[in-house]
Amino acid sequence: MRYAIYYTPAERDPLTELATSWLGRSAFTGKSTPPRATGRLPAAEVAYHTAAARRYGFHGTILAPFTLADGESEHGLRAALDAFCEAQDAFCVPRVVITRLDGFFALVPETPSPALNGLARDVVVAFDRFRAPLSEAERARRSATHLSPSQLRNLMQWGYPYVFEDFRFHMTLTGRVDEAEAVRVHRAIEEHFGPVLEEPLEVGSLALFLETEPGAPFVVRSFHQFDLVPESETQRKTA
Repeated sequence: MRYAIYYTPAERDPLTELATSWLGRSAFTGKSTPPRATGRLPAAEVAYHTAAARRYGFHGTILAPFTLADGESEHGLRAALDAFCEAQDAFCVPRVVITRLDGFFALVPETPSPALNGLARDVVVAFDRFRAPLSEAERARRSATHLSPSQLRNLMQWGYPYVFEDFRFHMTLTGRVDEAEAVRVHRAIEEHFGPVLEEPLEVGSLALFLETEPGAPFVVRSFHQFDLVPESETQRKTA
């Protein structure tokens, strides 16, 4: 089994519901839904382009998938995540936008979010004790990709290349899309998500995701809310 600490809005949040219908699966319930045509993108093409992202569910990576270290337990991990989240204040990312990263489409903050980057940094440090060291095979597989010196250092120390200065928050919506199809897919995503992308993204929770066996779909194991600040303060506390 592998665990991961991801950000996802609540199950009934409008963004989550739209993402669930786009991806064709809910990470909260594990249930799949038939793909739907969006704009000029037929249902079959939506299903094809979302296949890779569907397995992980709608999320933004905060702590990448890991195996529990010897002596640690899911109960202890959930208790630690509860305590961590109870000490956090909610904040807002003013706006997320559709961006193509290394060929795949994702929602990313329109401008850098120090609060979001700081949250990811703190989670990586606080929960490193729960992470089993990478095997030699895992390190070799990761090292074979084109990593920068800092990413390679991150891999060796923290088990994942894209942390701290190399972290970039994103909520994946597709697999890699060919250049020839990129415009059509981008327009379909815009049409599907519509006005909800004009709303601030409130970061007021983290979720523990679980992969029961290699290749299995990730599901939400537990959902942990922050110590929410009053609405008026939440609106002012943007990042």
